[in-house]
Amino acid sequence: MRTTRVVSGALLAALVVLGAAPAANADRTPSPSASADAAAPTEAGTSFRTATAVKPGQVATAGASTGDYLYWVFPADAGQDATVRAEVALPQSAQRHGAQTWQLDVYDGLRRKQACVYGSSTATAPKEASSVSLACRLRTVRSWAEQSSNDPLPGSYFVRLTVTALADDDLGLPVKAEVRPSVADAGGAKAVDGALTAPLVPGASTRQDDAKGGSRQISVQASPEGGWASGNWSSRWLWTAGGAVLAALAGIAGYAMTRGAGRPARVPQER
Repeated sequence: MRTTRVVSGALLAALVVLGAAPAANADRTPSPSASADAAAPTEAGTSFRTATAVKPGQVATAGASTGDYLYWVFPADAGQDATVRAEVALPQSAQRHGAQTWQLDVYDGLRRKQACVYGSSTATAPKEASSVSLACRLRTVRSWAEQSSNDPLPGSYFVRLTVTALADDDLGLPVKAEVRPSVADAGGAKAVDGALTAPLVPGASTRQDDAKGGSRQISVQASPEGGWASGNWSSRWLWTAGGAVLAALAGIAGYAMTRGAGRPARVPQER
């Protein structure tokens, strides 16, 4: 009976510790509704310095001319998988003179181009197409990495959208672009030890009109809704603690089951 109580207590403790892991992940998963509180941007920057800040989950739109470079910036924290999707509404086919090839590039805070795990970051639209869609899923953002590596680190991520191949006569035709970045928690299985001193968030500037009819450059920075975690916490800690608790309770249970197995039974002595 006592052995059964020990084993039951071990299982109950394991469920309590390990069951808290999903809740910890849920705390770090951004809420789609929270990202939609502010108005989505309706213009894009023309360089890294003037990139328009957009929150994960928002759909940023911009009108432009074919051949322009369009830039946005969004935050991605350690332990998150970031995906960027873009769609370009093309001019009417009667106005175009051939196919167009568009490209979606994503750069980190050090302006290093990041590789796409999957998705079509380059797509060619035939002359008859009305739109072209692109997507890029990045590798999981790491909390720390070697200086010589190109691993994605927490901080700002710049999105650049432009056409790379088209007929010369199609330059300058009006287009409308939509970009939607999204992030999702990758879970403790992909967590790594270590953390950056600060996220890679270079200052970016954007134009703002003033009351006198002029304009000025102001500094903007993209950051997550709940602030930067930077690898300080992940569900990996819960799984490690849960394993330690299970090992300790398994030792206690084993001792309780085998205690006294090697001792002879006590026989009452006759007097």
